[in-house]
Amino acid sequence: MSKVKITETVLRDAHQSLLATRMPVEDMIPILPKMEQVGYHSVECWGGATFDACLRFLNEDPWERLRIIKKHMPNTKLQMLFRGQNMLGYRHYADDVVEYFVQKSISNGIEIIRIFDALNDIRNLKTAISSAKKEGAHTQVAISYTLGEVFTNEYYINYAKQVEAEGADSICIKDMAALLTPYKTEELVKALKSSVKIPVQLHTHYTSGLASMCMIKGIEAGVDIIDTAMSPLALGTSHAPTESMVAALQGTPYDTGLDLVLLNEIRAYFMDLRKKYIDSGLIDPQMLAVDTNALLYQVPGGMLSNLLSQLKQAGKADKLVDVLEEVPRVRKDSGYPPLVTPTSQIVGTQAVFNIIMGERYKTVTKEFKGVVKGDYGKTPVAIDPAFRKKILGNEKAIDCRPADLLKPELNKLRDECAEWIEQEEDVLSYAQFGQVAVKFFEHRRNRKYGIDGAHADMEKQIHPV
Repeated sequence: MSKVKITETVLRDAHQSLLATRMPVEDMIPILPKMEQVGYHSVECWGGATFDACLRFLNEDPWERLRIIKKHMPNTKLQMLFRGQNMLGYRHYADDVVEYFVQKSISNGIEIIRIFDALNDIRNLKTAISSAKKEGAHTQVAISYTLGEVFTNEYYINYAKQVEAEGADSICIKDMAALLTPYKTEELVKALKSSVKIPVQLHTHYTSGLASMCMIKGIEAGVDIIDTAMSPLALGTSHAPTESMVAALQGTPYDTGLDLVLLNEIRAYFMDLRKKYIDSGLIDPQMLAVDTNALLYQVPGGMLSNLLSQLKQAGKADKLVDVLEEVPRVRKDSGYPPLVTPTSQIVGTQAVFNIIMGERYKTVTKEFKGVVKGDYGKTPVAIDPAFRKKILGNEKAIDCRPADLLKPELNKLRDECAEWIEQEEDVLSYAQFGQVAVKFFEHRRNRKYGIDGAHADMEKQIHPV
C-alpha cells in the first residue's frame, strides 16, 4: 500500500463535461499560483476538446493557453488527452503530423500525454507513443472501457500487456461513459495490477452516481493515481470531487498528503466561477443530476439522449426500446466497437435507421460503412466477411493500419496556411481545424493591428464566455 496520487481535471475534463469546454484562460489565471502549491501528481489542462473550443468559440490560441498555464505552474506536471492517430481532430493524420504535434506539445509545456484509441487498436497508438517517448514525456495509454460479452478482464489484460510492451510508462482505465461499478472496478484493477508492472490510473465519471465508490474500491485494489475535479465543477457528468476523495483517504495508508485547507481556498474560487457559469446558462443544472440509464441499457448517457432526439425528429419516439434492443445487434455485426466517441454515434445512428426503415441496413450511413471498411482501425472482433460484403459491395476493405495509406502531409499543410503562420505551431492548428483555425488567424491578425473592436464585441454576443 502507498499513498494515492491525484490528477486534477478542473482545467480540462471537468469543464468539458459540464460546460462544453467554455472556460477561458482568463478564468484560470488567478487560481493557478494556488493550484501550483497543492502538489498534485499532475494537472490535466489541455487536449480533448479544449483545442477546438479555444479556436472555435473563445478566440483563444490553444498553444498560448498552454504556455500561460506552464508559466504560472512551472513545477506542476501538465497533462493532456491525445486521440492517437486522430491527435485532437476528427480524422487520421499522417505520421509526420502526429510526430510534430507531440514534439510541439511537449516543448510548450506538456509532460504527461494520455493517448487513447476509440477501438483500442494498438496500431493507432504506435506513432504517438514512440514520439512521446522520443521527446522524453511520460507516456500514458488509456484503455477505452466499455461493456459487452467480448470485453472480459482477459480482453483488458491482453490490451494492457500490448500497451506495456509498446513502451507505455503507465496505463489509465478510461471510463468516460461511467459504466464501471465499484466491485467491477476492484476486479478489473486487481487483474491489471497482477498482469503488468507499470502504474495504473483510474478515470471515471460521476454520471451514474458511482464514481467515488469506484475510486475507493479501485484504490483498495491497488490503483496508483485517480482523476478528480474540484468540487464546484465535479459530480454530474464530471468527476468525483477532489476534496472529498482527499478527505476520505486522510489517516489511511492511502493518504494523498494534500492539504484540505489549501484545497478549500481553491474551492472558493471555483464556486464563484460555477455561479457565473450557471447564471450565464453555460452550466445546465440537469448535467449535475445522476443518470443511471447508462447502466440500465449499457449505453452511455449522451448516446441515449442522441437516440431519443433522432427518433423524435423522425416522429418515431415510441420506437426507443426497439432501437435500444437493436444497438447490441448492430454492434455485434460491426465487430463490437466500444461505445465511445465517435463509434457510439455511428452505431446508434445505424440502429435508428435499421428500425425506422423497417429493414436492417436498407440505408447505411457513410460513417458506419467506414467502421466496417476499416477506416477507423481494427475492431475488437473480426467482422464477418459476408456482412462486410453486404455493406461494402465491391469496395475493398482496409486491413492495414489506416495511417499506412497516408502520405506525409506536413509540408503540404504548411503551404496551404503559409499566409497565416505567425508561430510554428499554427500549422498544427490548421491541420486539425482548417477553416475554423483560419477564422481565428484572421481574428488574431485584426486584433494585432487594432481594427477588430466591433468584431470582437459581436463575437462576445454570439459566443458569450
